[in-house]
Parts: sequence; structure tokens; C-alpha cells
Amino acid sequence: MRRWKIVGVGLAFAALLTAGRLEARADPAPAARDGQHDFDGLVGSWTIHLKKRLRPLTGSNEWIEFDGTVVCRQIWNGHAEVEEFNVDSPANNIHIHGVAVRLYNPQTGQWSIYWANEKNGAMDPVPQIGHFSGGQGEDWQGEFYSQDSLDGRPIFIRFAWTNIATAHPHFEQAFSSDGGKTWEVNWITEQTRVP
Repeated sequence: MRRWKIVGVGLAFAALLTAGRLEARADPAPAARDGQHDFDGLVGSWTIHLKKRLRPLTGSNEWIEFDGTVVCRQIWNGHAEVEEFNVDSPANNIHIHGVAVRLYNPQTGQWSIYWANEKNGAMDPVPQIGHFSGGQGEDWQGEFYSQDSLDGRPIFIRFAWTNIATAHPHFEQAFSSDGGKTWEVNWITEQTRVP
């Protein structure tokens, strides 16, 4: 029962954050636009460079770097995407092999992003929820939120996508331990499309 309460709180928080962002930027409500094609730019094969902060929210600024590949394809006539993520840091003998599943809800105009990695062997129970806004230019950005815990304390998580319609998409993950007042980036990926 506790897990369902956490999921419910996480979903409610994501909805509130998204609604607050829309109100602050005066964007139309997510349902006012069809966002089904928001992630189309990621379909295909990519090389990827990842920077990962080793100990988030501890004051540490120690990072580790990875290189690898990403392959993304659509399913359900474009209402969902599956991404295979494989990176390695040979110097540190660390490998991350994961799967992202992105599901589009046409009623809300929002995406839910689920993550699983080979190490855990299961999907994270709470998705990141959000959408893209700002038009198709430089302001075009996708933000997705959820709630989780880190070392026993509750945190908020933000995913941010930019440059998604280019040959070099940029992704950042950030954590907040103060209710979203401040954010610390702990995961940065730069992708390059494979011809």
C-alpha cells in the first residue's frame, strides 16, 4: 500500500509542477496541442557521451564519463518509443545497459518515461511525466518530473531535453532535496546521430 501512496504522490507532484510551469510561462495547456511527435527526433541510432556525478547531493563534484550507443524506435503507431541505452567507462570498469520506454497519453498531451537497467532488472515504478513547450526553435524544451528517494531522503527528479530536433540532442537529469527550490545536475548526455 505504501508503494501506491508514493506513486500517487509522485504523479500528483509531477502534475502540479507541470501545471505551475505552464502557468508561469503562459503556455497553452498540454491537452491543447498534439505532442505525439515530440520525441520523433530521437528515432534512430546514436553515439552518446555521458557524464555522471558519482555522489549526487553530497557536495561532491566528482564525475565519471562514459561512451556508447543509443537506438530508439517507435511502437504503437508513434504513441510510444523504446530506447536501448548502452554505455561503458572502461577505465572504471562500469557499464550501464538500460531501456527507456516513453508512452504518450493523447488525453493529457503528456509523456510518461519509464527506465530500467540491467543491474536492477525491473522498471522504475514511478515514471517521469511531462511534455515539450516553447515552440520548435531554441526555446523548445521538454521537462519531466517525478519523486523518489536517495539515501533514505525524499527527492524530486527532473529530466530536461533540448536540441531534440537536431543531430545533437542534449539531456540532463537533476535532483532536488529542497522541494524543487534548487536543482543539482547529475547526469548529462550528448548524442550524435549515426548516418
